[in-house]
Amino acid sequence: MMKKYLIYISLLGTPLFWGQNKATEISAYQQNWKVSEEENKAMAFDADIKLSDAEIALDKKLFQIRKQFLSDTESKKISLYNSSFYEIRPLIENSKLYEVLQTMPKGGLLHTHSGGITEVKWIISAARKYQECYVYDQKDNDQFIFGQLAFFEKGKVPNGFVSLDKKLNTNPDFEKQLQELLTLKRDNLCSYTDYWIEFEKRFKRINLLLPYRPFFKEYYLKGFQDLIKDKVQHVEIRYIFDELYDFQHGKYPLKTSITDLQDILKEVHKSDPQFTLKLIYSSFKFLDNESIGNQLETAFEMKKEFPDMISGFDLVADEAAGHNISFFEKNWAKLNELNKKYGVEMPLFLHAGESNSALNKNVLDIALLNNKRIGHGLNLIYFPKTMEQIRKQNKLVEVSPISNQVLGYVSDMRNHPARVLLSNGIQCSISSDDPSVYGYKGLSYDFWVAQVYWELDVKALKKLVFNSINYSSLNENEKKKAVAYLNQQWNDFVQKTNQKLN
Repeated sequence: MMKKYLIYISLLGTPLFWGQNKATEISAYQQNWKVSEEENKAMAFDADIKLSDAEIALDKKLFQIRKQFLSDTESKKISLYNSSFYEIRPLIENSKLYEVLQTMPKGGLLHTHSGGITEVKWIISAARKYQECYVYDQKDNDQFIFGQLAFFEKGKVPNGFVSLDKKLNTNPDFEKQLQELLTLKRDNLCSYTDYWIEFEKRFKRINLLLPYRPFFKEYYLKGFQDLIKDKVQHVEIRYIFDELYDFQHGKYPLKTSITDLQDILKEVHKSDPQFTLKLIYSSFKFLDNESIGNQLETAFEMKKEFPDMISGFDLVADEAAGHNISFFEKNWAKLNELNKKYGVEMPLFLHAGESNSALNKNVLDIALLNNKRIGHGLNLIYFPKTMEQIRKQNKLVEVSPISNQVLGYVSDMRNHPARVLLSNGIQCSISSDDPSVYGYKGLSYDFWVAQVYWELDVKALKKLVFNSINYSSLNENEKKKAVAYLNQQWNDFVQKTNQKLN
């Protein structure tokens, strides 16, 4: 009997002991897994954010809203991940999440351009009110392109231009056609054309409108009002300086655009006193060293006279077609000398890495220069050492998700390089770049795209929003006021949204 009992122990007991050892082994595995998870979280860009109980409650609600939205799109067989922004825009606008994000304070819009902040429908509507506004309705030539808008004095209208108002009255369908000509859409992610050529045509079609002083004032007032409505409290515009003009006085001094913008701000402040503006003096990557040197001198002169308005310097245009940042090395070397000469500092806010190619090495320059923020930085992930330098230097990347998709750098937004940057502790903010050209206004669409495709929680959203003020070019006193206001608005948003979603 004892012998049989020992046999049972040998047969059954060993698996029992082995199972206990396995349980211990699994426990150690799970413990190591948890440590690994926490170590990765600690590297993320938002690791320093601690949420309040109210924010945690909101986070759970937004998680469920996003989960339900994804479930609904899947059940309706909607190809969310293989669709362009333009294709899913109606879906975004009808979503509960978009409704919430519209009410979320956005902080600052740190990356937008002077020709792309006001919606196309308004541009056409406002321009046609002027008798002196014309549209080119002939085939493209070396000077003008079809759909190009401009102001001319009576009797000085070039061949091919017709009155915009008369054109729209006699051909109502032309308004829709003109809207299409002023908007860059990507209907199909699988097709490829040279979107930069089409992109630049959109700017060419309105670049003769903006310097006309009466229209200039209307344009920026409307642009600022749209941003305020979308809960943006600060904006920094990559600004291409041009002499304003009208037909009574001719051309005005270059600085008139700044004094006019200051007057527009005074008007805005009557209803929204917290709204602030900075201009980043911008020139073009395709110019030569001498031209950029002259532009830098002008930028310093302007900043000396308007230190509270001009915040820095940038070069814009297609990176694949223009010069590398290092091409202008001699000009960057003169910055310290110019700082002393004019008594003001001119930090750089350069576009860099708006590219899918590792052969584009503009991001390497960023770590070597007094460059406060990076415009786009898409291919930064290909340069791990530079990415580490950028993180240690605490420089911010201005991310514009919709722009990146429309211009063909990212198709499936889940694969946007910003996700890698955020996970590796690179500070980022969300921007819209040229929303007018892409057929929308404000910043809520870009936050929606980031939240849905990048699986962002409230912690990440909060960090992105506050980054846009903390890394802005506001001076310390302005920043202190802006952060205080943003805190108030954020807490109010959390409280009201929690109540609404109960």
